[in-house]
Amino acid sequence: MTIKNFVDLSLPLSNETPIYPGDPQPNIDVATTVENEGYNLFGVFVGSQSGSHVDAPYHFANEGNFVDKMNLDMFFGKGLKIVVPEKGASEAITLADIEAALPLIKERPFVLIQTGWNDKTIGTDDFLNNPYINREAAQALVDAGTKFLGIDTINADSTGGEDFPVHDLFSSNNLMIGENWAHFADLTADEFYLSAFPLNMHTDGSPVRPVAIEVASSEQ
Repeated sequence: MTIKNFVDLSLPLSNETPIYPGDPQPNIDVATTVENEGYNLFGVFVGSQSGSHVDAPYHFANEGNFVDKMNLDMFFGKGLKIVVPEKGASEAITLADIEAALPLIKERPFVLIQTGWNDKTIGTDDFLNNPYINREAAQALVDAGTKFLGIDTINADSTGGEDFPVHDLFSSNNLMIGENWAHFADLTADEFYLSAFPLNMHTDGSPVRPVAIEVASSEQ
């Protein structure tokens, strides 16, 4: 495999990282220093969904797998980026927005939905008013063979809503979701692999540093 480039798809994780309403606020602080203890060490408190993260099926289903029980091949594979038309606050991503790309998913089942929302709105009041994938589009993604869905918004569903069709569908099919990612526009190669491995912990999800690995077109 000839690697052309690595593209960081994560938001920085800090005490100021925006979180989903009700989630624990990250607290990252100095615990020891070279001057006092002879070594530098940080204390890190984050939620399982802090920053750029992945959701395991257990996040929305008590009978679903915890993130440490998912096969590792669910976190690395051939990727497909779908750029949807520009969306406004709380506007749905529909089947029509993704339909043309559905036949490509079987061979490239690690799907990124590019809205540009996080890059455009982080630090503003609009950040939580994210575009979301509607039920019909989510079902089409599952039916097409999506193993992993990544999106550059804080939530694949509508934030503040009472229904979570994307999470429900992916949980019930033992599939993965990655949320609160960013910089999808920096991914310019048509052919790439996606890497988004979680920490090995018995939880509903995990912070990750997702990376798109751009490869030469003859290498897949």
